[in-house]
Amino acid sequence: MRNNQLKMLIVTALFAAIIGIMAQITIPLPQVPITGQTLAIGLAATILGKKYGTLSVIVYIMLGIAGLPVFSGMSSGLGVVFGPTGGYIIGFLPAAFFIGWILERFGFTVTTAIIANIIGMIITLSFGSVWLKFVAELSWMAAITGGVIPFIIVGIIKAVLAAIVGILVRNRLTSAKLLPTSFANAN
Repeated sequence: MRNNQLKMLIVTALFAAIIGIMAQITIPLPQVPITGQTLAIGLAATILGKKYGTLSVIVYIMLGIAGLPVFSGMSSGLGVVFGPTGGYIIGFLPAAFFIGWILERFGFTVTTAIIANIIGMIITLSFGSVWLKFVAELSWMAAITGGVIPFIIVGIIKAVLAAIVGILVRNRLTSAKLLPTSFANAN
């Protein structure tokens, strides 16, 4: 039992690091950049489920708040979380939880993972655009135009990629006994 918990905590920490690394893959846009964070969030939740997927996001955010440069553009601190992109970062938490929850509830299949990751994308974009509206003092139209519309197609691509790769990696980790069998069957 303790061995399984230790494995899961190590994998959780690894995914927090992966999220931080993927955050550095950036396509700059005027208001909010496109990053690899959402892909990494989807992977973490798809592979680890709701508990450990969400925990990896919490660890990632806490590392960023503590000053490690894990946010997009090697940034860190509360200023990033409370800045224009902070809503997306905060939205990663419910996105990871719901991706994992949907998969645990309906099964870790590619189809379910695609649906779950698209829902996670919608959650992240919703939090991000609402936050952007208030922090940047934009109209609703400007927040949606700048904070949602540019990310829909890329978000769907990343959601599908996270789903397919996530299920493949989850299956490989389980067969390699790097994810406990009890965890893999009923997180």
